[in-house]
Amino acid sequence: MCRWAAYRGEPLYLEELVSSPAHSLIEQSHCATRAKTATNGDGFGIAWYGERPEPGRYRDILPAWSDCNLRSIARQVRSPLFLAHVRAATGGGTRRDNCHPFVNGIWSFMHNGQIADFEHLRRPLETMLDNDLYNARTGSTDSELLFLLALQFGLARDPLGAMAETIAFVERLAAHLERRVLVRFTAAFTDGDQLYAVRYATDYAAPTLYAAPMGATGGYCLVSEPLNDDTEAWVEIPDGSAVVLGENGVDVRIFSPAGRPAGTMEARLALVR
Repeated sequence: MCRWAAYRGEPLYLEELVSSPAHSLIEQSHCATRAKTATNGDGFGIAWYGERPEPGRYRDILPAWSDCNLRSIARQVRSPLFLAHVRAATGGGTRRDNCHPFVNGIWSFMHNGQIADFEHLRRPLETMLDNDLYNARTGSTDSELLFLLALQFGLARDPLGAMAETIAFVERLAAHLERRVLVRFTAAFTDGDQLYAVRYATDYAAPTLYAAPMGATGGYCLVSEPLNDDTEAWVEIPDGSAVVLGENGVDVRIFSPAGRPAGTMEARLALVR
């Protein structure tokens, strides 16, 4: 399993999530505490938004803890919206084009989880992509394919609906092919404006997701595990939820993999200072 962190709000230096906190993403790359594996050393990546609509990106196959360039970039780059990821490979080789975040146009995406029996589902899933999206696939992971399928199913038009349709399609295909029906999916994705996150698993055992305010003027971060020991600041996002961070703050919704409209949760999480 992987670890990741995402932020939206006033511009912050990337180091505020990536390297400075006591339990920063770099620290989690060799000492994760809320994952099946403590070490996430199969590469890393960051995607950030600045003056242009499409994100900048830096990825490498080195462990995050051993790349001096990552610390330097994180110290110098400031952004109002960014994704950062450290990888523990569950499928696909350790190579740069398998490192998250994945980018297509203005969209960026990162994922922690897996598709069961992916080696048997990969080829029929890839046939769902049109030529442009199929040719955009450069790696071999289930994560990248989930991202491209969501683009195929209308991510730009209805981000959460497209992601729900993608997961539902994978589950239906697995059942049709008499394979194990299991998708574990904790992901963040953005168009450079809104930041979305989903926590879902077929077996109700989704990888963890936490949220906390950050910055002086209403920013928020979403993380696989808390960046420090301030337990009052961090709220765990429930399994079966979607989070939208935008100009109006935080919106937490029920996430339906069957593609039904996701209603606002009756009891909203208290993601306020």
